[in-house]
Amino acid sequence: MALQPDDKTTARISSDDSALIRELALLLDETSLTEIEIERAGLRVRVARNISIAAAMPQSFQPAAPGAVAATTATAAAAVDLSTHPGVVPSPMVGTAYWAPEPGAKPFIDVGAKVSVGQTLLIIEAMKTMNQIPSPRAGTVTQILVEDGQPVEFGEPLVIIE
Repeated sequence: MALQPDDKTTARISSDDSALIRELALLLDETSLTEIEIERAGLRVRVARNISIAAAMPQSFQPAAPGAVAATTATAAAAVDLSTHPGVVPSPMVGTAYWAPEPGAKPFIDVGAKVSVGQTLLIIEAMKTMNQIPSPRAGTVTQILVEDGQPVEFGEPLVIIE
């Protein structure tokens, strides 16, 4: 969360501002948005949720010591660049991603699985409707970038197929 006054002075948070911040944070939770920004009476408030990129990192990844900030930043930048990967399958909608047709069922795909064009990769639930996400190309699934039950946004990378 960041407070940024327009006149570059130190921001003082009043009880009204505190209530606004709490209200915006609740709105984030209720809507599954990742960020909200509002400007009112010369005070700009941005409330953002931390987005986990752990699914894109190796399981052996351990949090870096404070002295290794540059390495962590480079790793995070590499994870963000997955959206430009030629084999990325982006989310066509906002919703909740599920790996299987129902809880406890076998997932549609696993890392290393061979997929064909049109094969269901996962399901995105949007407005109580289950939408199958088909594979746009044939190949091998090299990465699954979302967790089962994770909210996703339009254009967010879901899977890498090479």
